[in-house]
Amino acid sequence: MASSEGNKLWGGRFVGNTDPIMEKFNASIAYDQRMWEADIKGSKAYVKALQKAGLVTQNEMQQILTGLDKVFDEWSKGEFKIKPGDEDIHTANERRLKEFIGDPAGKLHTGRSRNDQVATDMRLWLRDAIAALKGLALQLIGTMVERAAAEIDILCPGYTHMQRAQPIRWSHWILSHAVALSRDVERLEDIRRRVNVMPLGSGAIAGNPFNIDRELLRQELNFDSISINSMDATGQRDFVAEFLFWGSMCLTHLSKMAEDLILFSTKEFSFITLSDAYSTGSSLMPQKKNADSLELIRSKAGRVFGRVNQIAMEGALSPDMLATDLAYHLVRKGMPFREAHSCAGKAVYIAESKNIHLSKLTVEDLQTVSPLFDKDVSSVWDYIKSVEQYSAPGGTARSSVTAQIQHFRTWLHAQKQ
Repeated sequence: MASSEGNKLWGGRFVGNTDPIMEKFNASIAYDQRMWEADIKGSKAYVKALQKAGLVTQNEMQQILTGLDKVFDEWSKGEFKIKPGDEDIHTANERRLKEFIGDPAGKLHTGRSRNDQVATDMRLWLRDAIAALKGLALQLIGTMVERAAAEIDILCPGYTHMQRAQPIRWSHWILSHAVALSRDVERLEDIRRRVNVMPLGSGAIAGNPFNIDRELLRQELNFDSISINSMDATGQRDFVAEFLFWGSMCLTHLSKMAEDLILFSTKEFSFITLSDAYSTGSSLMPQKKNADSLELIRSKAGRVFGRVNQIAMEGALSPDMLATDLAYHLVRKGMPFREAHSCAGKAVYIAESKNIHLSKLTVEDLQTVSPLFDKDVSSVWDYIKSVEQYSAPGGTARSSVTAQIQHFRTWLHAQKQ
C-alpha cells in the first residue's frame, strides 16, 4: 500500500495515505509561512546545541548550517516553492533542507518536538514584530509631538459628548492621543519581557533527554530567559493573548483619533484638509472627497497627513464655551462652585432667551443672576486668557502644553537609547 508518510514529521505510526481533504484541513502553511526566518534561526541554534551534545558531528552541523542558509536565501528572494506535502513551515523547511544536503537533515529534529519548535518560532517572530511596531509607534508619536510644538498657538473648541465644551489648544488635542500611544509603547515593552522567554529544549511536554545546553540556545537566539517548566512552555499561549489585547487597545486609540480627524475634515467643521494623496472620491458624486485613509485606520494602522485650518478652528470658538469661566469668575469672588455653576447656567438661559451671545449680556443682566457681577466680567470673554488659566501640569495653557512636549521629547529620546 502506498504511503505519503515520507515527508511528514509524524508519519511512521500511520498506514496508507491521508485523505486530501484532511491534508488541506490540517495544513497551516498558509498562515505560518510568515515564520520562515524565525524557524530557520531556531534550527541553526538547535543544530549547534546538538553538536555540543555529541548528537551530530562537526561536519554534519556544517552541512546543516550551509543547507539552512540556502533555504534562507530562497525564502528571502521569494523563490521558495511550497509543495502539497508541506503541511507547515517546519515540514517545508526540513523537506527543502533534505533536498539540499540529504540524510544529515534527518538529524536536525533530534530531541526536538514541533511543540517547542512552533512555540519558539512564534516568540521569535513576535519579538521582531514588537520591535517593528514600537519603532512605528515612536515615529508617529514623534511626528505628533513636533506638530504640537509647531501649532501650539492655535486654539480650537474642545468637545465632550460631541458638543462644544471649552476652548483648548489644538496641540493639547494632539498630545491627548500621543499620551495614549505612549502607554501602548510601554505596554508593548512589558509584553516583550514575557514574549522573550525561550521554550526550545522543552520537547513535546516532558523536556529534552539529550543533555541539550539550553543556555547555549538562549544565547544564540538572544532570549532573556529560559522557560521554567516544559509542560507550560509548550502548552501556553498567554503571550499571544496579551499581544492580541495590545493590538485591540492600540487600534482603539488610533480609531478614536481617526474619528475626530474625520469629523474635523468635514465641510461642517472644516478644521483640517486631508491631502488628496490620502483621500478617495465617490463613484457616484463627483464633488466628494472621502477621508478613506482615516476610515481605514479605524480597522488597521495607516499613515495620514493633514493641514490645520486655524481660522476655521478659532472661528468655531463661541462665548457659550466660556460659561465655565463665568462660574470661575464668581468662584474667585468667593462664591461656592456649585452656586456659581448654577448662576452661570442661568446667565446662559437669559442669553438664549434674548437670542444673543453670552458675552453680549450687560452687567445689569448678569446682576439679576448675582450681585457679585460687575464691569470686570468683561475680562472673561477672552479665549487665550481662558486656556491660559489651565496652567497646572497636564492642562491646556501654553506653559503646560510646552511641558508636555518637552516630556515627550525626553521620553522619545530615552526610548531610542
